[in-house]
Amino acid sequence: MAFVKGLKAAALLLALLGQPASPAYAAAPDKEYQVKAVFLFNFTQFVEWPKSEFPGPDAPLVVGILGPDPFSFYLDAVVRGEKALNHPIVVKRFEKLEDVKDCHVLFVGMRDLKTEAVAKALKERRILTVGDSRDFSERGGMIGFVTREGKIRLQVNLKAVQAADLEVSSKLLRLAEIVAPGEE
Repeated sequence: MAFVKGLKAAALLLALLGQPASPAYAAAPDKEYQVKAVFLFNFTQFVEWPKSEFPGPDAPLVVGILGPDPFSFYLDAVVRGEKALNHPIVVKRFEKLEDVKDCHVLFVGMRDLKTEAVAKALKERRILTVGDSRDFSERGGMIGFVTREGKIRLQVNLKAVQAADLEVSSKLLRLAEIVAPGEE
């Protein structure tokens, strides 16, 4: 557990400080996804969902992965034993968009799935959509991971977040570039 907390702290610190990736970091996608797993965990701490999204006080906050899982065991390790909004955090994996049921944060790992289709299918749901495909946030996703000069950056589509009735902390927004749908 100490290792995981250390991993969280180190990865978050590097991400927040914008340290450039080392050549070994850039060559190993699993390191990239370790950092992204920590970001996903932290999103649960800096986003608020309406209370109605939890059927009870012990209901979990679900972090979902749609499509191939690039995190391996890292995401599970990062959230193990953690809570958000007093709800235990659990990870679920979904093969198809139609399988996404109870979910609060959804990482869209299917690069061949059109972001617009995901946004449209989840439009009436209060699910924070996160992805790292090209132009994810500009095409209707809520938070997009982008890599610039070896650093992982965040792009937030605030219009999509607000349409889902979610609240993002100003602390998270300060780290992000705000984009509008259709921006290039």
